[in-house]
Amino acid sequence: MPLRNRDGTAVDAVPFLVVASMAVLVCYSFGPVYAITIGLSGPAVFGLPTVACLAAVGVAYHRLVYTARPELRGELPAGQRIEGLFYAALVGAAVLVALSLPLFMP
Repeated sequence: MPLRNRDGTAVDAVPFLVVASMAVLVCYSFGPVYAITIGLSGPAVFGLPTVACLAAVGVAYHRLVYTARPELRGELPAGQRIEGLFYAALVGAAVLVALSLPLFMP
């Protein structure tokens, strides 16, 4: 079953699935550890990451499926693609560093 945007046009599902999978991995990799670090216990240890994961997947669905306009997509020049990958790598590394900093502080 193809994903469809708000206009009923079929949208490529791969970008959404990749972003949603990454959200699940990050939320459940770091979330329980953070919850325990700040003193939560019981169901909140997995409840908080679940809420964060659902929010991230909802935002990804809205951005990559619901409001997608496939007719505007086209080939990007190689320089622009490399620049985008470079900035994405920088942001990804910064997020991972920011997520791990509180775990090193007693």
